[in-house]
Amino acid sequence: MDEKNQTYPAQERRHHRMYVTRNTEYHFRGTHCVAVRDRSAGTWQLAHKALSRSVTGSIRFRSGGDAYPSLELPRVGDALFFGCAGPEVITSAISAIERPKKDLVENYPF
Repeated sequence: MDEKNQTYPAQERRHHRMYVTRNTEYHFRGTHCVAVRDRSAGTWQLAHKALSRSVTGSIRFRSGGDAYPSLELPRVGDALFFGCAGPEVITSAISAIERPKKDLVENYPF
């Protein structure tokens, strides 16, 4: 049986997701940003403007380079968009969407 093609029949219970950009990791529980980490230094950014905010949607890019907003969950190639409850924040393009390792989640600075 090919494990890559298996689907999990029960409800998804994992709540944490990590959006990786060139310089930063954005850690989420559901749609709420709970931690931001500098990738090169490995340090938590305790004053980042995305912290404690929900992602509003994403900024997507057409093949010609034009950008447009989307209210769908961000995907690889999109930029995260935070537009509510504070100043607008648009990240650089997402290079990966991953599940953070358990030890990383346990060390969130909140």
